Amino acid sequence: MPTPLTHDDPVALGPYRLVARLGSGGMGTVYAARSTGGRTVALKTMHAAIATDPAARTRFRLEVDAARVIGEQFGARVMDADPLARTPWLATEYVLGPPLDEAVEAGGPLPEQSVRVLGAALCSALGRLHRSDVVHRDLKPSNILLTAYGPKVIDFGIARAIGDDRLTRAGAAVGTPAFMSPEQATGQEHDAAGDVFALAGVLVYAATGRGPFGNGQAADLLYRVRYAEADLSGVPAALAPALAQCLVKDPAERPTTAEFAARLHDGTGDFADHLPHALIADIGRRASDVWRLVPQRLPAPAPGPEIAAGAPAAGRRPSRRGFLALGGALAVAAAAGGGAWWWQKRTPARGGGTTAKVSARRTRNIEPLWTYTFGTVLQADLGAVVPRAVGGTIVVPTGGGTQGVSPASGARKWDSYFEESSWQTLVADGRLYRLSIGEETDDGIGSAVTLQTVNPENGKTIKTLARFAGTNDELPTHQLLCVTNGVAYVVAGEGKYDGGGTFSAGETSTLRAADIETGKLLWSKPLPVRFELSTTLHFLAAKAVGSRLVTLQQVTDETVHVVVRAAATGVVLWERPYGIDDPDILRGGIAADSDHLYLGGSRLCALRLSDGAVAWKTSTEQAYGPPELRADTLYTVGDGAGLTAVDARSGKTLWTERGGEVAEASTAWPPVLGTRYAYYRNGTLLRAISLSNHTTSLTYRTSGRQFYADAYAKLVLGVDSQNLTAYPLQ
Repeated sequence: MPTPLTHDDPVALGPYRLVARLGSGGMGTVYAARSTGGRTVALKTMHAAIATDPAARTRFRLEVDAARVIGEQFGARVMDADPLARTPWLATEYVLGPPLDEAVEAGGPLPEQSVRVLGAALCSALGRLHRSDVVHRDLKPSNILLTAYGPKVIDFGIARAIGDDRLTRAGAAVGTPAFMSPEQATGQEHDAAGDVFALAGVLVYAATGRGPFGNGQAADLLYRVRYAEADLSGVPAALAPALAQCLVKDPAERPTTAEFAARLHDGTGDFADHLPHALIADIGRRASDVWRLVPQRLPAPAPGPEIAAGAPAAGRRPSRRGFLALGGALAVAAAAGGGAWWWQKRTPARGGGTTAKVSARRTRNIEPLWTYTFGTVLQADLGAVVPRAVGGTIVVPTGGGTQGVSPASGARKWDSYFEESSWQTLVADGRLYRLSIGEETDDGIGSAVTLQTVNPENGKTIKTLARFAGTNDELPTHQLLCVTNGVAYVVAGEGKYDGGGTFSAGETSTLRAADIETGKLLWSKPLPVRFELSTTLHFLAAKAVGSRLVTLQQVTDETVHVVVRAAATGVVLWERPYGIDDPDILRGGIAADSDHLYLGGSRLCALRLSDGAVAWKTSTEQAYGPPELRADTLYTVGDGAGLTAVDARSGKTLWTERGGEVAEASTAWPPVLGTRYAYYRNGTLLRAISLSNHTTSLTYRTSGRQFYADAYAKLVLGVDSQNLTAYPLQ
């Protein structure tokens, strides 16, 4: 979705005046722009910090060349380019159609005939590249735009000539793990057969809504791509054999693009004739929306009390850690510093918080109150940034520096060099805690991990509460699970840090409990050893409930168990597997009371905390997202049902939302509860459901994927890979 320009964006490049931001990644930013004659184009630029690298400039020039090779039939037509400019740029036609991933997310998997005609057209596109001895190397759903006339392949940032490895470091895996070929995943030669493998993966996604090797962390995906069989469940039976042949591990056994196309479709009919009506309607809507784009530019942020806006924190050094457990192996860090912010006018509310001044006539598609763009660009799975709201500040730990953000305006208040990630910070009883992450040393042997309290007004350490002997604070894998009744529960790692954003060779971890008043270690229990380069943290969520420590533990890289321990000793009281396709959705927290743990999944269920037995479960099989508990009522999002309220004591459905379209209701996160509304993502909107009449009262435009409550400031905070956005919590 287009967003306003920031104060840092240029006014124009070449003959094109910038209108809006379309997106940003590790290499650069893409804008909507207009020529002096009024033509709207997509204009891609290179980040200034990267433009000084000759190799990066060469990659940009090769991207321009590859975009010209594929031509306007199968790609976005190149209008103009200047790869030699101080800020290199590339202007292409503004393609009127959604990316494949957005189309599937909005409308669900495509019908078999749509998948077949899409695949045949993409075979033709890749065939044109391959005949010019060029391979794409990063074919994935987000790089395929769907128009009424056929798909267009974009983003040739890592494309290169077949056999030319001058810009690829030996042994490096370059690309997107979920759609890599096995040879690419091991840093070997990726030729035309590798593109065929990726294309088959894209078609599995189009037909099922998921990739052939599932979800998860980068290292997990790379392992499955290399060694596991592709999961074709859900693929139409008549289509599965053709895709399976393309997904074999040996590139010599895969068909050519021409052979693959012949098995997919005979080429009759227009492309649009084979698309679902909803997708055609979305293409038409985007065609009309492009003319409504008007230039908007955000004001420059005011300097914070300690650091001038845009300046990096003193003493900060680049981190090698990246972002563990949430795609960290492929995370790309941009220049550290403050973020962009903008807001709508707000007025004070009763109780010390704030609410948005929203026109009574505007109840749909409302813009966020403000948006804060992280000082670090995350090309990672969502959850790498969890905002911690405390004491009138929203603390944003990114793993490459931590910022304090004003809840009133979204402006940055402070910036620190501390490199803790979200899983190393938390707020409990109005206090902000963090585990210390030390600076990297040449020998990889740091100091003991410490637990600290932090001043949320400036990010500075108040007091060290506990020191965990024998640990190494350079390791990025420590976790601060919870602090309850004066006890902190921590995962601490031992061993030498080898410089990656993953588990290190020989690293071991323990689950520990420490008294935060005395610093005394109460108990320590060993945890399973992670294999080298694993990016899967040990715990997804934890909560101390009475005398028990309730955890959702990833016992292996692909297996989640509910593990309940005695809080006083760490002894496991009971354990049972929890089958779930996407473990990351469990990071939103644990719903439990003194007697039961409540879980989503194919059925909503309650487990007795005493022994793990099922107390109740819903009678029909239906996907439910993680629930939120309030006053004996569970609130969850049901697939095809939307927001659902369930009696926590009996499992009886109390009500479901009424009168709204629920086909796009997201079950990937718990709802956020206010006093009047419950909030959850539905398509591209944050929907506010009235808790009294169970209908949609308000909708907000959102790019957020995960949502959190700031009860003090009365805000719903949305997080995506680049931004923190705020909405009224009512």
